[in-house]
Amino acid sequence: MIRRIETRRLLDQVRELIRIRHYSIRTEQVYVQWIKRFILFHDKRHPLEMGADEVTAFLRHLTVMRNVAASTQNQALNAILTGAGSMLSLRHVAPSIRAPA
Repeated sequence: MIRRIETRRLLDQVRELIRIRHYSIRTEQVYVQWIKRFILFHDKRHPLEMGADEVTAFLRHLTVMRNVAASTQNQALNAILTGAGSMLSLRHVAPSIRAPA
């Protein structure tokens, strides 16, 4: 018997996780956008290949180049950790990351 392994795209997995947690649809949309921006910022690298240094670099970019508010940085960090981080290798780095002030 041949078993078919279902491989879902990362963002589909994130959407499913967010829906399981009963987040609002707007939160889902915003979190998916932040995760896309994070991946694109790192030249489309998969979050499995990234860790605390890449998250910190992304948040620093938001602070220095984009001049975003601390609350926006926190939203981006929460999106990355809730979505990609909870399923991939970023989960263990959450305590070591603080959004730059």
